[in-house]
Formats: sequence, structure tokens, C-alpha cells
Amino acid sequence: MIKKIIFGLLMMAGLNAAAQDVPVKNQPPSPLFRDPIYDGAADPVLVYNKAEKEWTMLYTQRRANVQSPGVAFCYGTAIGVATSKDHGHTWAYRGALNLEHEHGLNTFWAPDIIYDNGLYHMFVVYIRGVYSQWGGDAHLVHYTSKNLWDWKYLGPMNLPDHNIIDPTLMKLPDGKWHVWYKDQKLGSITMTAESTDLVNWKVDDKPAIGGREHEGPKIFRFKDYYWMITDEWQGQRVYRSKDAKTWEHQGLILDKPGHRPEDTPTGAHADVVVSEGHAYIIYFTHPGRKKHFEDGGLDADGAYSYTTKRTSIHAAELEFNGETLTCDRDKPFSFWLADEGSK
Repeated sequence: MIKKIIFGLLMMAGLNAAAQDVPVKNQPPSPLFRDPIYDGAADPVLVYNKAEKEWTMLYTQRRANVQSPGVAFCYGTAIGVATSKDHGHTWAYRGALNLEHEHGLNTFWAPDIIYDNGLYHMFVVYIRGVYSQWGGDAHLVHYTSKNLWDWKYLGPMNLPDHNIIDPTLMKLPDGKWHVWYKDQKLGSITMTAESTDLVNWKVDDKPAIGGREHEGPKIFRFKDYYWMITDEWQGQRVYRSKDAKTWEHQGLILDKPGHRPEDTPTGAHADVVVSEGHAYIIYFTHPGRKKHFEDGGLDADGAYSYTTKRTSIHAAELEFNGETLTCDRDKPFSFWLADEGSK
């Protein structure tokens, strides 16, 4: 009997080891994407181009490889574009969007895109001008497009007129569109507003998510819950909700360094794509830093080094354990962004 038990245990161990050795189909590359022009891709959002039948990545195009004073590499930024025809595995840089609607060179950050009644709507951070220190008055502005390339400027969102950034949008069962965003004047927390037409917004006076300072909220639906992730600059905080109005504080993900190429130290400002029952988190890292905030300091010319400025985009899978979401960024997984319908 003892011999049979030992034999059985050895067989199970062998099967487990063999299972771990089986290559994962459609494993994504690491990094998923680096901007080949400025090497500063950050704040990614993915959207399916229904006409071209390809996935599009839009992102803040930081100018990481440009010698410039202070944080000027984070200003004067366009929204970069990369596209994929192989379900998210290979990304080709396609240029940057022309969103300028005022004179001069201005700053665009962290877009979110939704599709409604045949139009794509972009809500993006806009700051007039370029700064070498953190500053400028940030607003959220609204564009529409039929093809994700040619954008019509509709104007600023009628939200509080002070330093708001990082929009994320979703239409809820009440039939209204809802937006969540970082309000820097109110202590860098997440506020929310609702609209029936994506133009006129009614702001909720109460914070959607308060507490510790954060940015980059992202809402999505997965496993019969609404989820929100926020960037706490030490990984992504997870929140869970049944109605997208009352949120339960969960744990952190992407808070420990990964071991894939470029996937360190922590995961910053992310998007989540839910496709065919899988939830994929798309985030950026500063692979030249030991910690997210360790920028190495200014050199004798008042500039940060290219090594500490550059960024990489990565993908990992979110898993539901029955209570909350977990993410093992080192775990092999199948990555496949399915085609979406034309409606």
C-alpha cells in the first residue's frame, strides 16, 4: 500500500512538472511595446478599430530620449498610436494624433476612448503649453472620430475647472454615461459625474474613491462585478462593486517587481481589456528604476537621465479567486484580443 501511495505521489508530481513545461499558446512578448521615436510610451488605452479590423493602442508619448530640463519630457506630448493586426501580439508604431486646437505647442495626456452610435469619443487631458516643472492647469477635453485618426474637437467637458486628469468612462444599466477622474485640487482622489449625451455632465459632490492619493482610475466589468483599479505609485489598488457606485477597497496588484524583460519595478497607470472571458491589464513601467519614484535626480544640466525616463508597455492577466482580483505578472498566460463587432 505504501509503495502504491508513493508511486501515485511521484506520478502526480511528474504530471504537474510536465504541465508546467508545456508552452503557453499565444504568450505575449515582454515588453509588449516601446515607442520607437521617443521611447516614452505611458498611460496606454486599447480600442478596437471596427473599420480597419485591428486593435489600436493610444498613449501619452513622453519624450524620454530628448535632452530637456526637469520634467519637460512629460509636456508637449502628443497621443501616440500603435496598431496590431495579430490580436495584440505585434504592435506597429503609426505616428501621433493631431489634436491641437489652439496656437502653439501644447500637452496631451492619458486618453480614454468609448464607442457610441457609430462614433468614437475621446476624452483626454489637455494642458496649454510646456513646462519644465510640474504645473499648468489641466482640463478634460472631448473629441469625436469615425476612424480613430481624424478627430473633431468639441470642447472642454463641463466638469470642475481645475486640475482634473485621467478620465475613465462606462455606460451603466441606468442608461447614463458615467465618468471617473482624478481631481488634483481635492487631494488627488477619484470623483465622478454622469451624462445622458456625453456632452452635459452632472458632477457628484461626493468622492467616488477617497483615501490615499492616487491617479489613473480605470473601470471595467468582469465576473459579475464592476472593478476599479487606481495607480497608487506603488502598484495598482483594486476596488470591487455591484453597482459601480459603492466601492469595496481591495488589495494591491503589480506592486512587486516582475522578472520578465523590462517588467520592473511596479506597474503604473493601466488599462484593462476584457476579451472572451479573460481580463488583461495593460500597464507601463520605468525599467531603468529600482522604484517608481527613484528618478535618479537632476544632472549638472538640470535634466533627468534617459535611463530613468524611458518606459515600456506590458500585458498581464487578471484572475478572479472568488473574492477579488489577483495578478502574477511572471505567470505565463495566453494573450488574445478578439475581434469585435461593427455595432
